Amino acid sequence: MDIYELIDDFLEHLEIEAGRSKKTTDNYRLYLERFAMIAQEILKKDDIKPSDITRELLRKYRLKLNRYGSENGDEDLKTITQTYHLIALRGFLKYLARREIKSLDPSLVDLPHVIRKQVTFLHFDEVEDMLNQIDLSTESGLRDRAIIELLYSGGLRVSELVSLNRDSINLERREFMVRGKGSKDRPIFISKSAAERVQDYLDARTDSLPALFLNNSKNLQAVDTSGNYRRITVRSVERIVEKYARLAGITKHVSPHTLRHSFATDLLMNGADIRSVQSMLGHADISTTQIYTHVTDKHLKEIHEKFHSDTT
Repeated sequence: MDIYELIDDFLEHLEIEAGRSKKTTDNYRLYLERFAMIAQEILKKDDIKPSDITRELLRKYRLKLNRYGSENGDEDLKTITQTYHLIALRGFLKYLARREIKSLDPSLVDLPHVIRKQVTFLHFDEVEDMLNQIDLSTESGLRDRAIIELLYSGGLRVSELVSLNRDSINLERREFMVRGKGSKDRPIFISKSAAERVQDYLDARTDSLPALFLNNSKNLQAVDTSGNYRRITVRSVERIVEKYARLAGITKHVSPHTLRHSFATDLLMNGADIRSVQSMLGHADISTTQIYTHVTDKHLKEIHEKFHSDTT
């Protein structure tokens, strides 16, 4: 079998047996087909076999990836994007190894060191400043308050928030389940204030639409029966968060994900253990959660205050 047939088999395996999302398999197809095309160019042959994947081919492929933009009249691929390409290739090689198809040992695919972006978060008083900018005399204002409180209180991803229905959330128990990345379910817990703000918004509505949050724009699509009519979009939520951050005089860039960062940071600053925060955020890998620890380690602050000389 040639490389493209095996890539198709691998992607079917990801979708059916591994249960990966369509978005993930689409991305893997892009990365692996790009690898196949670059391999054809390097080896100067159209019929690439698994046995053609060697250390030398991998070395030249990584060099091509690093120069991909300049050689194609486009922007260079960021280090994190190159990493995604290599993760896809390593997964493909592991699949070949399980099928006992001779190719490069997947352990030889080393990933580049990626410098993570600095985490931007809001302190509690900054979140309060945002909330104080909202006019609660309108249905839109009640909705916006409920959205911001829910993002901050539950640590929701914006995609998870917009997909919520009225019957998704138990306001009495103040807990519910969401399906996050990788189709994994996790519990969400919210504050009494967030539950009350959501109830205020629902009480103000006169419709029977299933979506928890509605788009109040007059430029809406025709009525449909999918349950998504007037459902608020991710972009609308981003605009709402940006609007109130600006009105509150917050100069740093604030997005729905900033509120998720703020949720995690607040928990850790108040003594929550990192494993519990990992579960509440739905992170598969603890290293993803550890990006917050450098801004929440109270012990380091105590050491600094105890041992660092103060000027007079």
